[in-house]
Amino acid sequence: MPKFSVIIPALNEEKYIKYPLEGLQEQTFSNFEVIVVDGNSTDRTREIAKKYAKVIIDKSRGGAGKARNKGASIARGSYLVFIDADTKPSKNLLAEYLAAFENNKEVVAATGPVLPLEKTEKKVRAGFKFVSIYFAKIMLLLHRPTINGMNFAVRKSVFDELHGFNENFVTYEDWDLSHRLSKKGKVAYVKNAVVYTSTRRVKAWGVLGFAAYHIGNMLRYHLLKKPKSNYEQIR
Repeated sequence: MPKFSVIIPALNEEKYIKYPLEGLQEQTFSNFEVIVVDGNSTDRTREIAKKYAKVIIDKSRGGAGKARNKGASIARGSYLVFIDADTKPSKNLLAEYLAAFENNKEVVAATGPVLPLEKTEKKVRAGFKFVSIYFAKIMLLLHRPTINGMNFAVRKSVFDELHGFNENFVTYEDWDLSHRLSKKGKVAYVKNAVVYTSTRRVKAWGVLGFAAYHIGNMLRYHLLKKPKSNYEQIR
């Protein structure tokens, strides 16, 4: 049985899907399976993914949370790892997460840094570091963990107990789950569990537009318990 099940939601990602799949082939830890949940893509996403992974189709296109749940429902690993279709894992990602879980039985979930995949402006690199490193650590100290959906791991037993992601949320489903996970045990920050994700959305929206969307969405969730339901597809 695999120790990890790596789950990747994808929709029309033929330009990027090679990054997570090839990155997983280079892992220093080898006992894992890869599950790509394809949202009924109309490009070559499934064709490419089938060379590396088990592919299942989710024709509902119900969002990333629903796709991740569908992948988790067939996962055989003791631990689930979620990364996005435009995200490349570092070579020791799985080894770092394994150590986090097996060295501390109180850890129910873990996350790590998310850095830019492409060469980009200094202010964009600084923004990624602030959100995924400094802000993430501060929120953990406040017992309000903020796990990013493109880079986190969780014990499957706990994920199943919580019924996974809230499928009613199109956005903020990852932070919502991280808050629920924090009530079940420790959420760890693993500094060497790094992934590199595309900056395409920042380029499309601009730095200020990107920041305004996510800050506004965070406020909506905490004040109204209703995150935004619109999330533009950027391909």
